[in-house]
Amino acid sequence: MKFIADFHLHSKYSRATSPQMDLENLDKWAKIKGIKVLGTADFTHPAWLKELKEKLERVEPGLYKIKNQKSKIKNNEFGIPENETRFILTTEVSCVYSKKFKVRKIHLIIFSPSFEICEKINTHLGWIGNLKSDGRPILGLDAKELAKIVLGISEDCLVVCAHAWTPWFSIFGSKSGFNTIEECFEEYSKYIYALETGLSSSPDMNWRLSSLDKITLISNSDAHSPQKIGREANVFDTEISYPAIAEAIKFKDLQKFLYTIEFFPQEGKYHYDGHRICGISLSPKESKKYNNICPNCGRPLTIGVLNRVNSLADRPEGFKPEKAIPFKSLIPLAEIIADALGQGTGTIEVDKEYKNLIEKFGNEFSALIDVPRQELEVVTLPEIAEGILRVREGKVFIEPGYDGVYGKIRIFSPSEQKSLSKQGTLF
Repeated sequence: MKFIADFHLHSKYSRATSPQMDLENLDKWAKIKGIKVLGTADFTHPAWLKELKEKLERVEPGLYKIKNQKSKIKNNEFGIPENETRFILTTEVSCVYSKKFKVRKIHLIIFSPSFEICEKINTHLGWIGNLKSDGRPILGLDAKELAKIVLGISEDCLVVCAHAWTPWFSIFGSKSGFNTIEECFEEYSKYIYALETGLSSSPDMNWRLSSLDKITLISNSDAHSPQKIGREANVFDTEISYPAIAEAIKFKDLQKFLYTIEFFPQEGKYHYDGHRICGISLSPKESKKYNNICPNCGRPLTIGVLNRVNSLADRPEGFKPEKAIPFKSLIPLAEIIADALGQGTGTIEVDKEYKNLIEKFGNEFSALIDVPRQELEVVTLPEIAEGILRVREGKVFIEPGYDGVYGKIRIFSPSEQKSLSKQGTLF
């Protein structure tokens, strides 16, 4: 069965996260987006794990659904069928430690096949740090030791490197990372099957490193609010079960792991180098001119993902390995509508048209990926249909993100938007 999965997000128990990040809202927005399998997030937090155990029931091996759901009933504000979302037990852990005379801050995603395994993991990690403090706990633990603990409890678990290139908190981050997986995990490297590309990198950037050829590249939203789930995701064609998903990831099976859904990487918060306080954004080539020093204040620049990839790559841009999982870069539907209408997301007109498209086509990914132009134009404005088609073709304008500032993305040029706004008054 073909389905979309988003494994990495956060619950209401994580810092800087919406109080709406509960199971009911996650289930609702998974249906709106078209996501079948969604990570629970934060199973290391005792209160959240208790809530998960109370509200979820096991359906397929290693997958859960909300208890007492009535399926296939159109009773929500978007009028879409309530096909049951499956939840997979996942969490993110922040490992902060010193290794080889440098402070390391590595974020890892853990996949668990059952609540019993989650409890055993929590017991061990609870001896090391305070799991109640945050949905994503900070532990003074070597990433290799975390892998040793988790895989020692169950070899069916997966340990995945989260947002692998983010400067501050990742395996390859410019501020606290390593240059290779082996340097980080040592003898446990052979059990690291996947890494998450993150919002500021795309698979083709990672293909430039021959050392990652054996690694499966996955993409997830890292969402802190329900509306953001699925901004990056994974598309599978397997039976719906934990073992089938884990096997597709472990063996990098192109028949079962079809493609990933990506941000345009320039839109990510750390694509370019820069200094947010001074408003300085620089390409790697420009940074080199300034010796990686902010030309405004003289402090070190935050070295972004593109620069870091360039420094570790042993292949030219455009190289594609033989066994590479494809990807599609998309922009969230609400942002496309907003750009086409010349309005902000969350405005009445944008929300109205978003609901219209969801009701007509069943979910957001269907509208973004599958629906032909002719069908789009029957139910929405021509400029919105044009916007969706341009995104599919990668015809967008992007001002790259840097040092924690999201990139600015446009589909229509300013002159086009003026003419479109005039046309919009005719409809």
